[in-house]
Amino acid sequence: MHSKTSDNSSSASANLMQRIAKKLELIAVRSGQLIAWLTLLMVFTTFLIVVLRYGFESGWIAMQESVIYMHALVFLIGIPYTLKYDGHVRVDIFYSKMSVRSKTWVNLLGTLFLLLPVSIFIAWVSWDYVTASWHMHEESGEAGGLPGIYLLKSTILLMTALLLIQGLSQLLLNISFLFMQNKPSNDSTSINTPAGL
Repeated sequence: MHSKTSDNSSSASANLMQRIAKKLELIAVRSGQLIAWLTLLMVFTTFLIVVLRYGFESGWIAMQESVIYMHALVFLIGIPYTLKYDGHVRVDIFYSKMSVRSKTWVNLLGTLFLLLPVSIFIAWVSWDYVTASWHMHEESGEAGGLPGIYLLKSTILLMTALLLIQGLSQLLLNISFLFMQNKPSNDSTSINTPAGL
């Protein structure tokens, strides 16, 4: 009787963790999908810069800098999205040969002891850099360049926030997956496999 109550409790906990994780990872998915449109705009703007420079011998510094801004945004905001879909490079000759349970443990421990601390560290060391830029309302050093470099630098902190949210989502998914793996095999509750497994 106690075992059945315990199983139901762990199943409810795992399901709750999965629901929370799915809501959290929607943030990375939506931001990644939105920012992906900048790649199209970046290609168009680069094409326009080339046509203006070589076809009409003209151009604007602000337009050239806008490509740098867009490039930075795509990379920074795309990091959590790429993490959600396990698109980052893995340099691990053992991981591909591991069982699903072992991979889950590697992902859980990697998230807990590498991803989350590194994200917090990046936010911490970037804080003074970003706030100093805000205090001086930093602008482009080029005549006719874009204002608001402090806004661009702020995306470093936005990236770390999104990365922490996605990391927490992955942590919850891996923990819930391990909980569900411990359940009896005749249980019909579905198991959502975390990314990368």
